Amino acid sequence: MRKIILALLVTSSIVMAADEAQIKQNISDVKAQIAALNKNLALLEAQLPVAKKVETKKDNSFITHTELGYIATSGNTNTDTFNIDAKAKKKWNKHSLEIALLMQYGTENDVENKNRILTELSYGYELSEKFTFDYLFGYKIDKFSGYESQMYTGPGMKYKAIKSDTQNLSLEGSILYSMDITEDTYHDGSGNPVSYPYPAGAISNNDGSTKSYGAYRAKVIYDWQLLKNLKFGQELSYRSEFSDAENYFAYSKSSLSSKLSDIFSAGISYQADYINQPADGKTSTDKTFTFNLIVDY
Repeated sequence: MRKIILALLVTSSIVMAADEAQIKQNISDVKAQIAALNKNLALLEAQLPVAKKVETKKDNSFITHTELGYIATSGNTNTDTFNIDAKAKKKWNKHSLEIALLMQYGTENDVENKNRILTELSYGYELSEKFTFDYLFGYKIDKFSGYESQMYTGPGMKYKAIKSDTQNLSLEGSILYSMDITEDTYHDGSGNPVSYPYPAGAISNNDGSTKSYGAYRAKVIYDWQLLKNLKFGQELSYRSEFSDAENYFAYSKSSLSSKLSDIFSAGISYQADYINQPADGKTSTDKTFTFNLIVDY
């Protein structure tokens, strides 16, 4: 009987010792898992500030694009030609504000032969990933167009039709209130018509006029990364009066640019500004071909 009891005690001790060893092993395994989890949590916490910083930069970005061109000649002819085509965009959350400036100025033998300024200001509110509400204000002065000034403003929509690593296509449409101020015509002392820049003694005919009307504008902007270091851009816009389809204005800009560094690029562009009903003595199309230094920041 004593032998049986002793055997049972020995067996129980062995079982308890085995269970205790297993429990200790389980506890050790759980501690190791907790340590691994704490390590992973620490890594995730270290990455969170970076992610927040990137998100803040995206939602509150400020981007500028500037194209500068200048040509000067001397000798048989003395010419100076300068152009700047600049855009700046500020974005915060779903809101954005963009300003664009196009200025072209030229002289030949100290006499102006080009003087054009176009500025546009637009406010956007992002409705979705594809659609943006837009309100546009534009103002244009062109001394050689026959217009003293042109103004247009109104709401519209922008649609991102394509957005990829190599191609971007956006479509815009606006309903506008427009106002065109036609400049006075001038004549010399003999009564012959003269054009800007007016010669000394030129006399105004006081026949300028102001026309206000409802209009619309359609615009297409397309960018294509042809090669790693070569980019093609195309911009087209068409603005027309609702009640008179013959009163319309079109603009086209085609460009190629090549990166020189992270900030600087070299490029060429061809611009055509078309007026369907030009003033007397003016041509419909004004064309400009430029070589540019481009700064993106």
